[in-house]
Amino acid sequence: MISFAWPWLFALLPLPLIIYFLPAKKSANQQSALIMPALINVSSKAVTTQQKRKGPLFVLSMCWVLLILAMSRPQWLGEAIDIPSEGREMMIAVDLSGSMEIEDMSLNGRNVNRLQMLKVVLGDFIARRVSDRLGLILFADDAYMQTPMTFDRKTVKQMLDESELNLVGKKTAIGDAIALAVKRFDAKQESNKVLLLLTDGQNTAGKISPEQALELAVAKDITIYTVGIGADVMLQQSMWGTQRINPSSDLDEKSLSSIAEKTGGQYFRARDSQSMSEIYGLLDKLEPIKQEQQQMRPLSALYYWPLSLATLLCFGYLLSLHFSFLLPTKNVHIKQTTNTSNTGASTLGGK
Repeated sequence: MISFAWPWLFALLPLPLIIYFLPAKKSANQQSALIMPALINVSSKAVTTQQKRKGPLFVLSMCWVLLILAMSRPQWLGEAIDIPSEGREMMIAVDLSGSMEIEDMSLNGRNVNRLQMLKVVLGDFIARRVSDRLGLILFADDAYMQTPMTFDRKTVKQMLDESELNLVGKKTAIGDAIALAVKRFDAKQESNKVLLLLTDGQNTAGKISPEQALELAVAKDITIYTVGIGADVMLQQSMWGTQRINPSSDLDEKSLSSIAEKTGGQYFRARDSQSMSEIYGLLDKLEPIKQEQQQMRPLSALYYWPLSLATLLCFGYLLSLHFSFLLPTKNVHIKQTTNTSNTGASTLGGK
């Protein structure tokens, strides 16, 4: 179905016609012009000139109609599409502290740091949330809102991919991250509020403690799922040879488990990319928000068709004028005839 965004512009269509038929103001030279009998024969040429003017007038008229048609913004309305009526409000908080650069994760057969693994696995998770509104918080010494709540999953994933270690410090402000999520969730009252908190340490910075932030989250009925990132065992080379160490010794699992439990969520332990992906199953089982059923009709712009035709017509007309000037012109000779009676009279007079 074709519709026009600005149909009132069609009222401009007769504007050139009105201007064309306006009475022209005669100049003083035209009023005092002397009509010579010898110029009567030029009237036939004037008729030919008027016929030649019909071609350019038609082209200009078509260009005007096409331009008005393009300016009225024609568009094609597609079939109605149902928007998903169920979804979640989910905020994702990602730790960017200095410990996230420890290379104790395995991804596609190679060792990578924790943030690199997180970008890949969490990026796949974000791409799957078709009907969810997602937001992204980055935290270290402080917590920052990187992406507000949106259905644009590509932007959220892009902001995650562009995040860098030590961007906001080297410490870990878990309490500030939870408090910031609570503040952002408060703008929408009726929602299934879920916070996914991913960290590899314990709270070492921030103005708000995790306990204070937890009270705010419970009061606002926010469900928090916490994920502790880091391997249990890592081989490290030293002067005494190869040693087995625990790179996740700073991970405060007790606090993360308490935060998740008191808000009705669950704590996950991500030792590798496989265990990290286990959060998908549980998050898919969350009760979605029931919203009003909505429909949308995709719009496809069509203005470029009449605009292209008008451009081609103008270009073709200018091209024809160019070649007409290059063609050789024929000289028109006006033959003067003398009246024989006048000649005879002058001859008799001479006698």
